[in-house]
Amino acid sequence: MLPFLKDNIWSVLLGINYLLVIIFSVLIVLKNRNPVKTLSYIFVLATLPFIGLLVYYLFGQDYRKDKIFEKKYVEDNDRLKKWRNSFNLNRSEREDLKEFLGEGIFKIYRLMRNNESAVLTFDNEVDILINGEEKFKYLREDLENAKHHIHLEYFVLFDKGLGSEIIDILCKKAQEGISVRLIYDDVGSNISNIYKRKLSDNGVKHFPFMPVLFSNSTSKLNYRDHRKIVVIDGDIGYVGGINLDQKYDNTFNNERYWRDTHLRIRGGAVGALQSSFVLSWNFAAKDTMEIEKILLPKQKSTPQKPVAVQIAASGPDSDWANIMEAMFCAINSAHECILITTPYFMPNTAILTALTTAARSGVEVKIIVPYESDSVVAQYATDSYIEECLNSGISIHRYKKGFIHAKTLVIDDMFSSIGTANMDYRSFSMNFEINALLYNKDINQQMRKQFHLDLQDCEEVTLERWKNRNIARRLKESFSRLFAPLL
Repeated sequence: MLPFLKDNIWSVLLGINYLLVIIFSVLIVLKNRNPVKTLSYIFVLATLPFIGLLVYYLFGQDYRKDKIFEKKYVEDNDRLKKWRNSFNLNRSEREDLKEFLGEGIFKIYRLMRNNESAVLTFDNEVDILINGEEKFKYLREDLENAKHHIHLEYFVLFDKGLGSEIIDILCKKAQEGISVRLIYDDVGSNISNIYKRKLSDNGVKHFPFMPVLFSNSTSKLNYRDHRKIVVIDGDIGYVGGINLDQKYDNTFNNERYWRDTHLRIRGGAVGALQSSFVLSWNFAAKDTMEIEKILLPKQKSTPQKPVAVQIAASGPDSDWANIMEAMFCAINSAHECILITTPYFMPNTAILTALTTAARSGVEVKIIVPYESDSVVAQYATDSYIEECLNSGISIHRYKKGFIHAKTLVIDDMFSSIGTANMDYRSFSMNFEINALLYNKDINQQMRKQFHLDLQDCEEVTLERWKNRNIARRLKESFSRLFAPLL
């Protein structure tokens, strides 16, 4: 027996591999997933011996039905309920809400209410921050002025340059007696043991989200915490696309210009950001942190230009793909225009159908994507969708000034979305994401203006020119698209 195994080791291993491939293929089919995703995994298993099994092990598990952590604690928290009631957040807010939002946009609000019990708050002051240089100017000042607590949750935190500066501020505030809590994704971030000790020695509580053994070589592992949240004293909140790294700030001597969008919020919506943070903290820290009154926004007079904001969170912990469904609903509600900015455009069938149908029905649809992505495979996968979009009348614009990382959606004259979710499979169904949904004409006008400013740094893709690309490029696009559900 042993001599036979020795002489035929590769044949035996291949036999075992394909036996497992058959077993896993049957299991994948029985999960009744999206057919495209199902076929992608079966394709990888069948064409990449051994590697395919590893890919499925790392990327193929589905935790949406088996919740990673329990949301009921936060939703049922008595303090949170009392706080919502004190702000009148559980009622329909105003009798003319449907008329105020319009029937189509009202459906987005109602969908998030039914999906996630996501409240709509009307008392918010909102600043749209363009690029890291604007965000970090405000963030440094707000961190320095913190009086009670600082909560941060980030996908990317590097302990060099700007990242080390932020860490120093956190340590300083902790030494002053401020409660500082930090969650960082263990794959997206890179914090040395020296800085981890510094954080601990100065009283900053910090935990990695879903730690992995070899984060440097596992940059695409599933179920990452892609959120970027800051909550300061329960009164100020930040959310958007900008991580804690100096490449997002163009005042540094970076290799290329970085275009991004973030939000600074004061008002009731900060409470929703806080409850999301508490949920993540209790999971990452294995803690039972309670929602105390001091963690939530204080009642205050309505600002001069109030903005209605609803926070949508999604991930493997939720029953529904909340952000994707909000986008789908928003796209289908559009009557005049849909303006999308995304660094990765790999929409699922539902979103692609909604966009192409909207364009063919006469809605103006414009999409900005990078001219050059930070991932070769993602670049080709994105490009594989362009011809279908152009054929449907969608305008595709490729940003040439640098890398555009903003994740924004503008619908007609009332609705905008700014957050962490890209328009791709990973953000829709795998990562933990969070977006601010803004129901406000002034904010919408600001977003439209910024979109058209960005168009000035873009090259529009024409159908005639795009069809003339060579066969080698087409093959790369088509092959990369097969992996789009896994990227």
